Amino acid sequence: MASIKEAARDWLRLPVVTAGSEYLVMGYLMRRNILAYKAPPGNEGYDLICIHPEPRHNPSEVEKAQIRVQVKSRYATDCDRGFPVKEKSLAAFDYLIVAFLNIGNFYGKNDGSTGSCEPEFYTLPQSFVREHHDSSSSWEKVRLKKLQDEIEPFKNEKGFELIAQELGIASPRKNRI
Repeated sequence: MASIKEAARDWLRLPVVTAGSEYLVMGYLMRRNILAYKAPPGNEGYDLICIHPEPRHNPSEVEKAQIRVQVKSRYATDCDRGFPVKEKSLAAFDYLIVAFLNIGNFYGKNDGSTGSCEPEFYTLPQSFVREHHDSSSSWEKVRLKKLQDEIEPFKNEKGFELIAQELGIASPRKNRI
């Protein structure tokens, strides 16, 4: 029988789901016509590089040539809406996209068999993450649970649009003659 200390550390690890979150974010960015590349595994501070899809695009003075994105994910639908991010990595990314994968409820007596729903993405600017970063514990977390109104402008398509605008990527349109 496991001790209480061992049971407290008995977290469910889902490496496939965790790795898939980066690819899922890449897919949504590419759906918005943002060219996204995965950084090498273990790269410090960011997971994705985003660039304009037009190879001859010259960024204007207000646009960026590239955007560095850190991806954080939570698989549990009933998670605390917080995620760890080290203070030393805050300067290494332009945006942090937190992917709430919502694959099921796992807390308390829940086993994950209920509570599945669509994933949610929040594309948070570095300044927002820095402002809400709590370095008072060793976990160094950003907690979003009480910030729902504040994070609504960064949700799903609205958040991806922030990256597209900074890169100067117009919404895809078909020219009609």
